[in-house]
Amino acid sequence: MTSQPIHVVGGGLAGSEAAWQIAEQGLPVVLHEMRPVRTTEAHKTDGLAELVCSNSFRSDDWETNAVGLLHAEMRRAGSLILAAGDQHKLPAGGALAVDRDAFSAEVTARLTSHPRVTIARGEIEGLPPADWDNVVVATGPLTSPSLSSAVRGLTGEAELAFFDAIAPVVHIESVDETIAWRQSRYDKAGPAGTGADYINCPFSKDEYEAFIDAMLAGEKTVFKEWEANTPYFNGCLPAEVMAERGRETLRFGPMKPVGLTDPRTGRRPYAVVQLRQDNALGTLWNIVGFQTKLKHAEQVRVFRMIPGLGEADFARLGGLHRNTFLNSPKLLDAELRLKAQPRLRFAGQITGVEGYVESAAIGLLAGRFAAAERLGSALPPPPATTALGALLAHITGGHLLDAEASGASSFQPMNINYGLLPPLETAPAAGSDGRKLKGKERGAEKKRVMSRRALADLDAWIETTGRADATGHILA
Repeated sequence: MTSQPIHVVGGGLAGSEAAWQIAEQGLPVVLHEMRPVRTTEAHKTDGLAELVCSNSFRSDDWETNAVGLLHAEMRRAGSLILAAGDQHKLPAGGALAVDRDAFSAEVTARLTSHPRVTIARGEIEGLPPADWDNVVVATGPLTSPSLSSAVRGLTGEAELAFFDAIAPVVHIESVDETIAWRQSRYDKAGPAGTGADYINCPFSKDEYEAFIDAMLAGEKTVFKEWEANTPYFNGCLPAEVMAERGRETLRFGPMKPVGLTDPRTGRRPYAVVQLRQDNALGTLWNIVGFQTKLKHAEQVRVFRMIPGLGEADFARLGGLHRNTFLNSPKLLDAELRLKAQPRLRFAGQITGVEGYVESAAIGLLAGRFAAAERLGSALPPPPATTALGALLAHITGGHLLDAEASGASSFQPMNINYGLLPPLETAPAAGSDGRKLKGKERGAEKKRVMSRRALADLDAWIETTGRADATGHILA
């Protein structure tokens, strides 16, 4: 029963995590990655788990931030992606940011050296071969046209799609730190951080208005006809699209100046652009929140208007790529299997989660479900009170087609957030010291209670499910 390998298609974060989880259950797995035989518009290397956009896994605060809670849960579940991220983390305030090259190399090395993992390079064209009876498809937002077309033909569903954008990266020596200064918002230190982990470029009101004018007027990428009606995901909008929604949108978004003080004036600036460290050497910094569809020459012109970046030397300019995802609530079952062909499971961003960590989390679950099926055992899903369980419930049970309304599905990519978790039966009214809580304090305490509940429920789930050996027996 266990001699035939499980196949994982796609060597991104979700596929790498799925393959690791299967192998750690004592089962053989073949991880198929088409690079370098076939490349994509976004990838630059042939490394597994290459980060093609930001190098941040976002907040690592497990008590009051949902993605930080997801970090904590994945660590407890033995996540390869979080282990590699922790090993190669960079200072980034309250966030978990990683050296992208070292991170990818770590994931690649661990999977390559695992005795039960085989790495196969080459594209799987169309549906996987019929004799592969247990397959995890984790091809991500850049699924090859042949596979995308095959799945569409199998399900009768047109794929949903949206655009995701890449932020520029600058060389540190080209940043004028007589204008810019180092500080995290509210001086908050996170993993590997000091409280001075971002470089801040301050704007006066006149500078901000001129910057917005230039961004709006800049020449932008022209979409192909088949791309024209593809929507953006709100969590990763190009900066100029945000500016088009209102001149103050950026100042209340990625350019918000709260928690920052310009040492030259002793005051909070009108607006701020932040740079975040992108590699371990500290030589590369990305422009936070400035994913863009401006043409390359326009990016250089417009982004050099940022105070402190007048002589910016760009290591990478921004770009745009098209993402594809399934109508998962309609097409997938509770174990991520394709209803039309249950031998196929899907994992990662293609299932309708957004973000590195969320994609890897679904890979973790898909790998465990696939392993349990091969071992002939049933794996209950994580409780809905956990971040892992809430994500799974979102993509397998929500936002079905409303035939009486518009006739279109409302299902869209989603980051983990507390709104996906079941509410508390009783919201906390007082803190641990008995003091009555109001406003933001009450909201923060509510999140802490939900997070503690999540970790307790996850621990119980892990203890119950454990890790199975090759005979299906639960290991301690």
